[in-house]
Amino acid sequence: MKVLMLVVAIISLLGFILMGWEYTHSKELKEGTVMSDEYRTATLAGGCFWCVESDFEKVDGVVEVISGYTGGRVENPTYQQVSAGGTGHVEAVQVIYDPKKVSYKDLIDFFWKHVDPTDPGGQFVDRGSQYRSVIFYHDEEQKRVAEESKRELEKSGRFDKPIVTEIIPFSKFYKAEDYHQDYYKKNPLRYKYYRFSSGRDQFLKKEWGDTKVAMGATPQNGKYSRPSDEVLRKELTPLQYKVTQHEGTEPAFQNEYWDNKKAGIYVDIVSGEPLFSSLDKYDSGTGWPSFTKPLVPGNIVEKEDRSFFTVRTEVRSKHGDSHLGHVFPDGPRPTGLRYCMNSAALRFIPKEDLEKDGYGEYLSIFQKTAASGR
Repeated sequence: MKVLMLVVAIISLLGFILMGWEYTHSKELKEGTVMSDEYRTATLAGGCFWCVESDFEKVDGVVEVISGYTGGRVENPTYQQVSAGGTGHVEAVQVIYDPKKVSYKDLIDFFWKHVDPTDPGGQFVDRGSQYRSVIFYHDEEQKRVAEESKRELEKSGRFDKPIVTEIIPFSKFYKAEDYHQDYYKKNPLRYKYYRFSSGRDQFLKKEWGDTKVAMGATPQNGKYSRPSDEVLRKELTPLQYKVTQHEGTEPAFQNEYWDNKKAGIYVDIVSGEPLFSSLDKYDSGTGWPSFTKPLVPGNIVEKEDRSFFTVRTEVRSKHGDSHLGHVFPDGPRPTGLRYCMNSAALRFIPKEDLEKDGYGEYLSIFQKTAASGR
């Protein structure tokens, strides 16, 4: 009996030790301490943390995104205090990521494309210093990468105004109230209404939409090619790179074009070569953009795919050699095919922009459709 009691006591003691380690481990994570050799932390502010959290949670290699407050002088601030201003804090997020899958530079490059770095007075509809854009670095390496990335953005000439995003040392992070965490999932309708009304996506599309066309040759000369891997890593988001270069798959119903109903064409995000038309797009119910046939069959390459213990037909682009998705024999008439594509592998060009973007030759298919009354 004594031996048994001793064993129980030892097990209980080990349990308390492990619980204490887990609590400390979790507490350090929330307060911004780099967790271990396995994961790293990036702390970023870009206006409403609902939106920033939503954007970064879609990045491959990101483990968790936490909304909160940082940079100020008030201990344990509330949302009411921070949103009212005067605390010195900004709404921010902590991005917990796996450096083996996504680098800090990738995250900073992604950050620039999801904020207005020229606005010193807030972000979009949210005004005040509590909503300004800030990069909080955790060590000298993060500082170096962030400052170098900012200089590259300044030299690019993309913005007419100065880049005013601050790069300052991280101090302490306070997790926001529970109802703010994953707000976009808990309150999807309210979130979508807020995001649309804020003007964020309209600004980002205007400023960054054109970077996704033809990173190879220009479409006007009729030649399309795959840029170097160095260029791709710089220009593509981590998700776009994983999908096109490493046969990745994006989440269903959480991608850019699955529900896009606008008239236009879809081109390869890498090479710019035309692939599909909105005239052949339909709602397959799968959560990914689906088409009954290619716009230019010569730009489509089909290969046998035996991954995941099954046989499928992979679809790649001819000139960019990008992984696009798969084709299945369960589509509607007239072809009976379902070209199930990843939005991350595509760039959509609205009908009204075809001429401007060098795809004017495809305007006729929409004109014929209008004339036929379809």
